[in-house]
Amino acid sequence: MNEDIDGGIDGSIEAATPIWAAFSDLMSVLLGAFVLILVAVIGLQLELSTKLNQEVKQHQLEIARRKTLEQALAGPLAAGRITLVNGRIGISGSVLFALNSDQLQPAGRDLLKSLAGPLAAYLKTHDEILMISGFADDQQVRAGNRRFADNWELSAQRALTVTRAFIDEGVPAASVFAAAFGSEQPVSSNADESGRAKNRRVEIAPVPRSTAAGGTRGE
Repeated sequence: MNEDIDGGIDGSIEAATPIWAAFSDLMSVLLGAFVLILVAVIGLQLELSTKLNQEVKQHQLEIARRKTLEQALAGPLAAGRITLVNGRIGISGSVLFALNSDQLQPAGRDLLKSLAGPLAAYLKTHDEILMISGFADDQQVRAGNRRFADNWELSAQRALTVTRAFIDEGVPAASVFAAAFGSEQPVSSNADESGRAKNRRVEIAPVPRSTAAGGTRGE
């Protein structure tokens, strides 16, 4: 009888052992999977945190850059001769040029002279380059004007005129280039003269040199 009892006990132990081993293996697998998921989540959080910190730092640098530019142009801004929106300096086309002309008016030349010094000083402390952009309204170049084929050419020549004026006033030629946008990026409606006057403009914007790598450099 003892042999039967012993045999039964031994058989029960032998039968139960695989079940506990399998359970232990399952728990090991689950624990390993949990650890992998935890590591992945922590890695993702670190990556998101790093990106967020980089974006915050970039935003702070942009704010500081715009503040520096605003301080450099305090005089012309206070006089209402230019605008400064999102780091872009805006000048009404009528201040710089007569209608359908790329020749600077005296008041426009004087304004560019007043801007050249502060902008040159700004560029000395920033790894940036000035993009001079010409814009036009949607009206066709006046009939009989044989100098410009269309608004693209007019806006391009105006941008080049401003670019050359800055270079003449001491802005390094390697730190300025011209761009033409024709009538493609209006800031106001072209339905009336007031809106068209706002669209005939020149904008000056400091941009990273890498952004301007493919731009047309001024002479």
